[in-house]
Amino acid sequence: MGIYLSTPKTDKFSEDGGNDRLRYGLSSMQGWRASMEDAHAAYPDLDASTSFFGVYDGHGGKVVAKFCAKFLHRQVLKNDAYIAGDIGTSVQKSFFRMDEMMRGQRGWRELAILGDKINRFTGMIEGFIWSPRSSSSDTNDHVDDWAFEEGPHSDFSGPTSGSTACVAIIRNNQLVVANAGDSRCVISRKGQAYNLSRDHKPDLEVEKERILKAGGFIHAGRVNGSLNLARAIGDMEFKQNKFLPAEKQIVTASPEINTVELCDDDEFLVLACDGIWDCLSSQQLVDFIHEQLQSESKLSAVCEKVLDRCLALAPSTANGEGCDNMTMILVQFKKLTQPTSSATEQQSSSSIVAENDSKQAES
Repeated sequence: MGIYLSTPKTDKFSEDGGNDRLRYGLSSMQGWRASMEDAHAAYPDLDASTSFFGVYDGHGGKVVAKFCAKFLHRQVLKNDAYIAGDIGTSVQKSFFRMDEMMRGQRGWRELAILGDKINRFTGMIEGFIWSPRSSSSDTNDHVDDWAFEEGPHSDFSGPTSGSTACVAIIRNNQLVVANAGDSRCVISRKGQAYNLSRDHKPDLEVEKERILKAGGFIHAGRVNGSLNLARAIGDMEFKQNKFLPAEKQIVTASPEINTVELCDDDEFLVLACDGIWDCLSSQQLVDFIHEQLQSESKLSAVCEKVLDRCLALAPSTANGEGCDNMTMILVQFKKLTQPTSSATEQQSSSSIVAENDSKQAES
């Protein structure tokens, strides 16, 4: 069967939701790939004033993406910085925390469950003859009580597979975007597409410098000749230098953080995995969405049309484009409750333009 199916799986998982501040739609599709390794999270009411959206594109397996979709937003809530109102620091620490949580017996057990390595008849994880100590990790949203567990996998160093992570957190008029990998967040402001994240490819100068200093190399655009990303959660084989902090490893989970003040000119934002961006530029996608919104009010249906638009007719004729798993979240802003001065709008717009001048702006 190889990495591609003989016929694409075009069944889609789609969802719509929202609150008084925004509405969203999302859709995901396996496509031509032999397995589905994308995951996502959509919580319009993470708390009373905050919304959280994330896309996670797994590689080498689905478990790290699923782990992030299950736990990353919870860690944002549990971090002391979040409680103090510092969303950027909270989400940054939560990215690193994913790597920490996936180690040891507890990490191995959670990954085994998410990887469906369960014996259906006994209900036990494959190779498991041991009952874990009970934990109350889901009982308190604001306490990081990830319990240490002893067991046969206590020395588990973490998964060799990994995942991108691109999340958007919205509180009142503040938008915080955190990204590690080549999934992307784009905002539409008066019909113009602005990238709010940067694709972390190994050939970027800042990534290349870190990789080489940590003892790695780049061959054919891939880290150590294998991974075509410079930042990711998981991929522990690239994070083994005990003399370097997490942010200076060959591959790092460190996210780039971009904070934007939303204004009335902001129409919607898109979070999507590279299965979309391989086929459409940021501006092409924004234009396509605007066109679809003229006749379609259901946001998940717009996402579904994007996925269908990107799907290749056949892998043999597509050079890989349109053959990947695809996941997209579309978040549309409702009219802001607080008026924004024209000076603030101009300053916010300028900051996005400046960000995109250094982050692959697309026209």
